[in-house]
Amino acid sequence: MEPVGNAKPLDRPLPLEGPSSSRVGIYDAVRGFSVISMVLFHLCYDLKFIEGMDLAWFEPPLQDIWRCSISWTFVFVAGCMFQHSRDNLRRAVKYGLVALVIWVVTTIAAVDVPINFGIIYCMAACTLATRLLDALGVRPAGPAAALLLLATFLALQGLQHGRVWLFGIGAQVPEALYSTPWLSWLGFPGPHFSSGDYYPLLPYHFLYLAGDAIASSWKSSGYPTWAREAHAPLLSHTGQHALLVYVLHQPILLGVSMLLGAL
Repeated sequence: MEPVGNAKPLDRPLPLEGPSSSRVGIYDAVRGFSVISMVLFHLCYDLKFIEGMDLAWFEPPLQDIWRCSISWTFVFVAGCMFQHSRDNLRRAVKYGLVALVIWVVTTIAAVDVPINFGIIYCMAACTLATRLLDALGVRPAGPAAALLLLATFLALQGLQHGRVWLFGIGAQVPEALYSTPWLSWLGFPGPHFSSGDYYPLLPYHFLYLAGDAIASSWKSSGYPTWAREAHAPLLSHTGQHALLVYVLHQPILLGVSMLLGAL
């Protein structure tokens, strides 16, 4: 994702799930791997863009591929976990409150561009929207729905820049949607919008729904033993405490990067 408005190229993919009573081991392991990858990504970012160290290799396309491998995995797995949460409404509220705290802290600290509608907001919005679809009885399910949702997610990758791809053909999004400051939360950043981390409801809700749709199929047919019982101590433990790692890791990394930058 490219920065919008006056934002620097700060793309911070973040994991956002906590422990659950009905765990499927493969989710924890995959999420834990991505958490560790995220920490390394952010360390490289802080060293290069905040401390000014020469990391010539930390450039697109590697930087973009690395970022997407983390953020897309987390959103997809978060969608899968909708099936296993005891209370998705409470889960959405928790994420929303954390997102609010992050906005306040990043605005006051002013170390980088404040985070508006970042990844935790995305988790809150996607969970709440999916909860609404569930209440209406129109939540998509099954492999076919998941494939269609993934295709839609990919087609809308250029949405924040005003262009989408439909059946291989580019289409312009009406400019009026970007002329107001009130639709940035949805995926249409206004003329003066900026954020150090921008993951709006669209297109990411389609990726979240894809995870939920495929997990509904897996859950109804029964998870294979290897998936349910998958366990790698470091990865699984990290994946189970992903939200806590997210909240704590950036302040720690900033301190580490300052020390390394002073050497």
